[in-house]
Parts: sequence; C-alpha cells; structure tokens
Amino acid sequence: MAAQALAALRRGRHRGDTTRPRRTELVAQVGGPLRRYLRTEAGGAGLMLAAALVALVWANSPWSASYEALWHLEAGVRVGGAGLEMDLKHWVDDALMVLFFFVIGLEVARELSVGELTQRRRVVVPLVAGVAGVVVPALVYLAVNPSGPAAAGWGAVIGTDTAFLLGALALVGPRTATQLRIFLLTLTVIDDVVAVTVIGVVYSDEPRVLPLLGAVALLGVLVLLARVRAWRAWPYVVVTVALWSAVVAGGVHGAIAGMLAGLLIPARTPERSTVEGAARLVRAFRQSPLPSAGRTAQQGLARAVSVNERLQVVLHPWTSYVVVPLFALANAGVDLRGGALEEALRSPVTWGVVAGLVGGKVLGVGGGALLAVRAGLGRLPQGVGPGQVVGGAALSGIGFTVSLLIIGLVDDQDFREAATVGVLLAAVLATALGGLAFRLAARLLGERTADLPVRLSLPVDPARDHVRGRADAPMTLVEYLDFECPFCARATGVTTELRAELGDDLRYVVRHLPLPDVHPHAELAAVAAEAAAAQGRFWEMHDLLFAHQDELELPDLLGYAGRLGLDVERFARDLDDDDVAARVREDVASAEASGARGTPTFFVGGRRHRGPYDAATLAAELRASVARTHHGPDAR
Repeated sequence: MAAQALAALRRGRHRGDTTRPRRTELVAQVGGPLRRYLRTEAGGAGLMLAAALVALVWANSPWSASYEALWHLEAGVRVGGAGLEMDLKHWVDDALMVLFFFVIGLEVARELSVGELTQRRRVVVPLVAGVAGVVVPALVYLAVNPSGPAAAGWGAVIGTDTAFLLGALALVGPRTATQLRIFLLTLTVIDDVVAVTVIGVVYSDEPRVLPLLGAVALLGVLVLLARVRAWRAWPYVVVTVALWSAVVAGGVHGAIAGMLAGLLIPARTPERSTVEGAARLVRAFRQSPLPSAGRTAQQGLARAVSVNERLQVVLHPWTSYVVVPLFALANAGVDLRGGALEEALRSPVTWGVVAGLVGGKVLGVGGGALLAVRAGLGRLPQGVGPGQVVGGAALSGIGFTVSLLIIGLVDDQDFREAATVGVLLAAVLATALGGLAFRLAARLLGERTADLPVRLSLPVDPARDHVRGRADAPMTLVEYLDFECPFCARATGVTTELRAELGDDLRYVVRHLPLPDVHPHAELAAVAAEAAAAQGRFWEMHDLLFAHQDELELPDLLGYAGRLGLDVERFARDLDDDDVAARVREDVASAEASGARGTPTFFVGGRRHRGPYDAATLAAELRASVARTHHGPDAR
C-alpha cells in the first residue's frame, strides 16, 4: 500500500515539471552563507580593480623602477638545510594563489556534495556552457594566432574571473539576479577546474617523478582523512602544504595542488544528532561557564559543521581581500610608455586575446547554454531568460586572474605585454557588451530580474489551508515543510515560541514540500498528514510525525492513526487515494511557483523570508509585515 500511495503522488508529477520537488540544499540553512559569499566576491572585485589601477599607474609613473624592483626582491623560507627561495612575484603567483585555487576546490567539493551540482540534470546546461566557454575562445584565439610562439598563449583566453564577473554583474546586470549568479557560479566552477588542469598539464616544467609520487601519496592521505571523517582542520592544512611542496618540487604548477586538495575535502549537511549534541554542550556551558566546558562546547560546534565549510569561512575573505588584490598588483603593471601601447594594439596577440575573451565567450558560453536547452539536455534556472544568459556570457569574458596567471607562465616578454593589454581591454569591452545585452533583454524580452519569485503564489485560504491561530489574525506565517527534514523539526519549536509570544495576532500555516531525493519517507508522511486531516486530526498527526521522524514507514503511520483514535481502515484507504495525494501536489506546485526550493521555507506576510528563522528574527519580520501593510502592500 505504501508503494501505491507513493505511486499516486508521483503520477501527478509527470503532468508537469512545476509539480516536481527538486533535490536541493536547505534554503534557510544556506541562503545567508551564499549571500555573504556573493558580497565577499563583489567586494573583492572592487579591491582587485583598485589594485590593478594602482599597478598600471605605478608601472607608468616616474617611480616605475621601484615597481619592478619590489616584485624582483628575493625572499625565502629555510628549515635546517632545506629551503625555498623565490622573488616576491613568484611567491604571490606560485604560493599565495595556491590558496585561491584551494578555496575554489573547496567550493567545487561543496557544490558536488550538498549544493547546486548535486542535481545532475541541472548541471548539464552549465557543464555544456562551461566546456564550450573554454574550447571556443581557444579556437578563436588560435584562428588569429595559428602558429609561432604566440600560438602557445591560447590558455590566456580560457579562464573567467569569478570576482570580477560578479562585480560587473552587480554593476550592469538586473536589479535582482540571484538565480543568474548561481548559474554563472556553477559555470565558472567548471571553467576553473579546466583552467587549473591546463596550467598543471600544459604550462608546467618538465615533471620529476619522485616528488610527484610523494604528491600522489599525500593525496591518498587526504582521501583517508575524509574517509575517517577527521573533523579537525589542521591535519588537512598540514597535508595540503606538504602536497604543494611536493608538486612544486615535481615541476608542476602549485595551483593544481591547491585545487586537488580542496576537491578532496568533502562537505556535508549537518546531522541532526551532531547539531543536537552541540546544543546540549552549549547549554551545559551556559549552566556551568567553566573553561573546560567552553572548550568542549567549541569542539561540539566545530564537529557539527564540515571541515570544508569551516575552511571556506576562514579563508575566503583572505583570498578575496588580500591574495587576489595582491596578485592584481603584482601582474597588472604593464609599462605602456615609449610606444609600447601602440605596439600592443598592432599585435595579433592583443586582438587574439580580445577576440577570444569577448567574442569567444559569448559564442561558447551563451551559444553552448542555449543550444543545450534547445536540445532538451536541461533547462535554464527558474527566473533566468535567454537574453540574460547572453549578458552573463559576455561578462564571462573578464578573464583577469586566471588569464594573467597563465600569461605570466609564458616565457616571452613581448607576448606577456601584448596579452596583458588584451586582457585589460577585454575586461572593459566584455563589461560594456554585457551591459548592452542586459538592457536589450529587459527592453525587448521583458527580462528585468533573474531571481526566484518572492511572493506567495497561492494566497492563504482558511477553508483549504491548515491554520493554527485565528483565521483573521493580522500576522501570517506560512511554512513549507518536509516531515523528514531535521531542520523542520527544530522549526516547530520556533513556531511554538512565536505563538506564545504573539498570541492571537498570529496565524501559522503549514504546506507540504517533501524532498524525496534526500528524504525517502517524506512523501508518504505528507500523504499521511492529509489522510489524518480528512478525519479532522491534521495537527495531532503533524506533531506525531515530527516527534518520530526516524519512524515513518507504513506500519508506523498506521500505528499513529490508531493512537490518535482515527478510523484506521479509512486512513489506510486515503493513503492510496489520488485525491489526497493531489492535495500534496498542489502544495508542491505552489512552493515551486513561490520560489521555495527547500525546507524549511517561510513566508512572512506573503513574502519569502530569507536568512535566519529563529523566533526573534521571525517575530521582528512579522511585526514589520504589519507595518508594511499599514503603509501599502509594496512598502519596503
């Protein structure tokens, strides 16, 4: 009967994609971190632009000799008889930038484990666009520079600078572009992996076997640490530093060590038992604030969050605000005096880079994405239009960081100067072209935003919805939930606090959003709640299901029905009733149309709530919603 009930619910899914719940991250858990990530990237882009301008002015000033002298200053690290010496520029390019690629590897591992890349069908379009966005620009460059030493510089046009791209998107893109940002981030993840592979394979020195064998062994250590779920960060850091040393000693650029190490440090969603254990330790510290209890609580909190995400939180600001701006300062200083600019503008290298980054990225990324959609391989993210994809493709022509890194690996001064000018010129042209594409998309195609819906698509109806509280209460909180989601279970305590604080001024509404890809019993549990509702006992079943999240098999549900005094035979028939399952599908469809992508998702006064969902935050938002109502429905 359980199989029949699930089949009844799933039959409705095939009537249209809008009713199909997607496997996704828990929105309330990751919305804040994602927005902080985007803000950090945009802020880092501003610093990087400032550093690049300082480098250009400095290199073309009367003090240009000091610029060259600074980056050729030798520095080294020595322990006993072993040591490593490089000039400052190489320390930035070959050591600090490894930290940048390490963070990228961490981000990719996280997306593969718990993020956007877990949804394989949603990956296809950005995957095709990302691969085409590497291949097509390289072919365009080689069409301009088909032979000779300049042909070896094709790698300069394959990369996209994520920070600059997001900064330019904030400047010239749609007013709200969260979904487009996520799409472009997914695309640049693929781009970065390919670019680092090219650096490691094509632009490295002659490999030395013994150090590289040591590097392989160290990769095995990282795999072992992940397998045994080592929760402290320092073992991963120590092994990563040793891996970088072995890779550099083996004649391979250190960027590939950073990327591989980051990829091997997995992320995971917090486990309910671990989170609750950390909460108990914090409560113990509050009751007995001793140093030993505080340290135990700290360790418990650390265990609840994966090493991957903890390292990202610590390292991402450093890479965005220090490492990448330093890299721009060290690499963007091209002396354009004495006819060097005119010579660069006559060079096919310069225009090959411009053509590859500007034209090649539009054709590769934009064309690849739209062709993949046309071929039925996938679809664009909800809220993102084809014109906006073209605009994003144009902005992906801002190569900067990866481009300058690869340019610096080519042993030809004339090439480096001409290619650097091309990268800088391409950044300006790509931003202008992207801005034009977004304006045309808004004017001709009506694509003015690139975000999920923020308003509740299906208004609350007390005759249909499950409501706790007065039907005409001034404050309305709607929650889309999944009975197997541990965070939804924790949220039930929050709503209890809210009802105690706000009393009759609050009506709390529950709607279903089961996520069967991650919670296999959630669909049947949702149908069970509706079957209980048919006998007037929805809220009692709601509370029982959350109290027994680990016991949601069919016999368990029938037992709960008996415990509540329901007609068990009728309850069992309703579990297989397509009309009951249709009620769940209606909620799933309304969640999709309202922009709810995971659980728990809250709507306050009809608008999707973003950020923390503790009782104090939600209470403040609910009171603010009443104030907005008094000042008009569109008040902010």
